[in-house]
Amino acid sequence: MAFFSRRQFLAGAAATLSTPALLRAADSLRVATLDWALLETLLAIGANVVAGTELRQFREVAVTPVIPGSVADLGLRGTPNFEVLRFARPDLIFNSNFYGWADARMQPIAPVESHAIYKPGESPYALAEQATLAIGDRLQLVAARRLAEELASKLDHCRTFFAAGDGRPVIPVNLGDARHFRVFGSDSMFGEVLRRVGLANAWQGATSYSAAAPIGIEILASMPDAWIVMVPPHPAEAIVTLSNSAFWNALPAVRDRRVLMLGPINPYGALPAAMRFADLLREGLGHAWNG
Repeated sequence: MAFFSRRQFLAGAAATLSTPALLRAADSLRVATLDWALLETLLAIGANVVAGTELRQFREVAVTPVIPGSVADLGLRGTPNFEVLRFARPDLIFNSNFYGWADARMQPIAPVESHAIYKPGESPYALAEQATLAIGDRLQLVAARRLAEELASKLDHCRTFFAAGDGRPVIPVNLGDARHFRVFGSDSMFGEVLRRVGLANAWQGATSYSAAAPIGIEILASMPDAWIVMVPPHPAEAIVTLSNSAFWNALPAVRDRRVLMLGPINPYGALPAAMRFADLLREGLGHAWNG
């Protein structure tokens, strides 16, 4: 199967946001969150994060920013441990519309502020930028504005870079199994990045304000000119099965070596996830075009 190994071209890309803002005041507000998009935002701007959810999985899926070992793990996002949250002694809790049901349980522990990044019919990029700046103002962290400006500048440079490429559309997918995948549409963070860097999203169908699933693998045959961009994590057995699939290997993109395997990225992320996707996509396509 014609994947470009990320080890060939991603050696430095994952470090882009691996070190969050290091200038953290000793007396800054202690903050916590249940939401991964807000967690990566808080870490990226140097907030004093004391608690978050599913930290081991976050490290595997989101990868960056790095979570300090001092951050308490609250357990599952859907069933967080509120006692652990209480013991973490946050001064402020940031929450999202995904976990609004938990506000009443958390308000006796610390004040709760909510920021929505994924809402039907709205741009997740714009909402993530608004949330980043609002959180930065609330915590008096100038790194928030720097993050927004750095990403905007990076996407401008990527637009110039991709304009010199092969002009093919891109379809970003995540495998569910060897016969199904979910696809990230124009209203996902990945779709927003594609639009902002001037790449066409080959998927023009409907999504549910981020991704559509499950889609049969046979749909990829209707997009013969596209780059298939695979965003882990994927089930290991699905990759093995696809490698031996006659149908998969007959797809034009596979036959012509137009399949990219990126590193893991948080699919429901905020600006840090957008930056990571842009970095990995640029490194991957650049290597493929010049290889």
